Amino acid sequence: MSKNSHERSPLGLDKPSLSEVILGLLEPWQFMLVACSYIPSTISHLYVTSSLASLLSWDAFQGAWFSKFWSWAGPRIREGNGPRITALLEGRVTGAQVVDEVIGEPISGVVLDIGPGLGYWVDLYAQTAVPLINEDGPVRRRDGKDKGITKVYGVEPNAQSHPGLRSRANAAGLESVYEILPVGIEDIAKETVVKKGSVDAIVSLLCLCSIPEPEKNIKELHSYLKPGGRWYLYEHVAVKGYWPMQLYQRFVNLFWPHALGGCQLCRDTERSLREAGPWSKIDITQPPIEPWHAVVPHIFGTLTK
Repeated sequence: MSKNSHERSPLGLDKPSLSEVILGLLEPWQFMLVACSYIPSTISHLYVTSSLASLLSWDAFQGAWFSKFWSWAGPRIREGNGPRITALLEGRVTGAQVVDEVIGEPISGVVLDIGPGLGYWVDLYAQTAVPLINEDGPVRRRDGKDKGITKVYGVEPNAQSHPGLRSRANAAGLESVYEILPVGIEDIAKETVVKKGSVDAIVSLLCLCSIPEPEKNIKELHSYLKPGGRWYLYEHVAVKGYWPMQLYQRFVNLFWPHALGGCQLCRDTERSLREAGPWSKIDITQPPIEPWHAVVPHIFGTLTK
């Protein structure tokens, strides 16, 4: 819906129709129902390919279940949000709205791609002018005045995701640019060549909802940015400012993490980001097109160290 499609109340809350509110409140339950439909195929897959221990281990089962479900959901979420994420990486987002002009710093240099999973977003690095190391390469987009991306490190501890991630990175023409780091955030400096204070950009797209120890690990990521480095993000977050929706989101969250691979609806990710360390500029907020009854609201934008 467009941001002007509904009348505004004096409190600034949209006034959608009753049916729109009901459908919005039911949407997370529908999403979980689709996730649950993948349980039989997950059991069958584990029975054929794994030991009995995998079926009896909740962590192993949940991981396999979520991977099955996300093979359906991931491409659909990617398709629906691709244009806005492209604009974000091109520096064409402010106040969580896409604009025509480049008003911010486009993504460039060394990039940490956090939680890329199966790699449904990696082609955007090619679309937004990825590397200039090989001027004859298939992903050259910018002219010589702009350095573009020189390296992308995909921080992905789930080894089951690596074949799909590598395949999609190669298909995007990023063979020599995209390197998978098979570690969690807490082990980047210890286990890889990436050092603190060496990164030009961080990208996190719908992944901070499920990282362990979010406050600690978001601070850890902040430490990898150079002064002037940017964090480009699109994340879902806790409901703010309207207590009935806060209560309803907490109720939904009693079930949501079990069906969605440990994803947490009620994390105050915006606060964690703002408090992660010093920022010279913060341009993140909830997209104004999202209605007041959104059970899964987002923040969208860029932070600059």
